[in-house]
Amino acid sequence: MLRIIALLLLVIPGLLAALGIKWMRDTLFGILHSPFPSLSLQFLGGFLLFAAGLAFIGGFILHRDRKRNKVQPRFQKKKKAP
Repeated sequence: MLRIIALLLLVIPGLLAALGIKWMRDTLFGILHSPFPSLSLQFLGGFLLFAAGLAFIGGFILHRDRKRNKVQPRFQKKKKAP
């Protein structure tokens, strides 16, 4: 069950990032979608969705790899001194 939840946690931001890429591509071709009043706002919204989805997936993978000690030393968390 936990694997299904983890998969959903990765699929939903992935779909949002894909939607962001589609909006940016449609801006380049001059196709305006209904929630946006201008092409520049559509491109900005698409870029924000893409960046947020990519950051979430990257953070999820980094967190998982840190728990399993599979990251390079520069990505490991620094231990606090007592």
